[in-house]
Amino acid sequence: MLLIRAIVRPEKKDELLAALTTAGFPAATVVDVVGRGKQKGIRMGDLVYDEIPKAMVLVAIHDEEKDRIVDVVMKTARTGESGTFGDGKIFVSPIEDVYTISRGGRGL
Repeated sequence: MLLIRAIVRPEKKDELLAALTTAGFPAATVVDVVGRGKQKGIRMGDLVYDEIPKAMVLVAIHDEEKDRIVDVVMKTARTGESGTFGDGKIFVSPIEDVYTISRGGRGL
């Protein structure tokens, strides 16, 4: 099992959740976060904005679904034809184990 953490622009969050549902990934956790990338924030005159709002979408998947979900996130979260700085990142991490509390069982 894998955990997909997609950090995307907040205005792309709803579009991404809809695309994930259409692609067969209806379960997701969304967290509003702030951060900055390689550009170290946005400078406007003397002001530097280094806590830029983003949305983090977390989805637990089976290993074989990785390429499909990464493709959905890439296509949906990218702005413009070739993307721009600040479109986000996708992190893929292994999940050691999963338990569903309501049914007291193991697995997704």
